[in-house]
Amino acid sequence: MKKFMLLIAGLGVATAAVPASAQPGWQAINARQDRIEQRINQGIRSGSLSRREATQIRNEYRGLVRLEARYRASRPGLTLQERRDLDRRYDALSAKIRYEKHDRNNRRR
Repeated sequence: MKKFMLLIAGLGVATAAVPASAQPGWQAINARQDRIEQRINQGIRSGSLSRREATQIRNEYRGLVRLEARYRASRPGLTLQERRDLDRRYDALSAKIRYEKHDRNNRRR
């Protein structure tokens, strides 16, 4: 039992020591921003996003960029809480892009 507890404790320490960028499924904020811009541009080109939808999404995107700049201005880098907040907001924006691109309200005839 003692060996098992030491193993669990060691795994916890090892997991905490792994930088966030090495964790699977995590993307750097700049990479997420680039991907969102690409998805918006592709949606406009394909016609799956209307001009109004794209404008609304871009305004939300710019708001997130400004929020990140405010977070970074307060101290060097981002705290874990700020990173999680930005991740949550980028996830929501990404879901909105997915919804708007597939809502079929702007299909070319």
